[in-house]
Amino acid sequence: MASNQPAQCCTIGVKHEGEANGKLEMIGDIETYITHPSEKSDKGILIIPDVIGHKFRNAQLIADQFAANGYLTFIPDIFRGDAIPLNRPGDFDFKTWSSDKGVDKVDPIIEAVIKEMRTKYGIKKLGGVGYCFGGKSVIRFLRPGVIDVGYVAHPSFVAADEVKALKGPLSIAAAQTDAIFPTEKRRETEEILMTLDTPWQINLYSHVEHGFAVRADLTKPRIKWAKEQAFLQAVAWFDEDLKKDNAKL
Repeated sequence: MASNQPAQCCTIGVKHEGEANGKLEMIGDIETYITHPSEKSDKGILIIPDVIGHKFRNAQLIADQFAANGYLTFIPDIFRGDAIPLNRPGDFDFKTWSSDKGVDKVDPIIEAVIKEMRTKYGIKKLGGVGYCFGGKSVIRFLRPGVIDVGYVAHPSFVAADEVKALKGPLSIAAAQTDAIFPTEKRRETEEILMTLDTPWQINLYSHVEHGFAVRADLTKPRIKWAKEQAFLQAVAWFDEDLKKDNAKL
């Protein structure tokens, strides 16, 4: 494994302030949060969320920020209405919850949304953002013409073979304290990436824990800085590989 399975830390965090600008719309039977840039764009971002899901305000605010940077941004409901509320009790049974959230259920949702983005919405270059649970899907779909460029923050559930099979640029934001993506898994991932013929980067942020890129306590300056830098890391990565005319996908 390149990262471990989700645990209680995947549901803990702080809800951020602000009003989301996008709307919930249906793509077939998939409820999806969609937020548009100020000008029409053929560059898109597909956010595959953590277990809190597509209605989590923090995730929607992040999507709005990607839109503000010129990307049509979608967050689909990959859990079919069964996302986990923030700060669930410690006895929550992840194993039972995740038993019907495997790739056989999630992959078709992602495939349908990507198809819609590339056809109805005219997206020519697509970036994938995966937080925690969503990191696995970004890596699984990271190949030209599907998800062209990937970014994941504190990923979970990722198998080493999935990392070995990716075919596009990948950026990773990692937390210093993370039982799901600990040092040994991060280094295993680095060793695999070094064997691949694709650009990659791993940024390690100190004094933060699993989930910081989405659910950080913004009242703590050092943690707030890390959360903001992780977002800027993603934007810089996408701008380099999706917006530049000489980007090699």
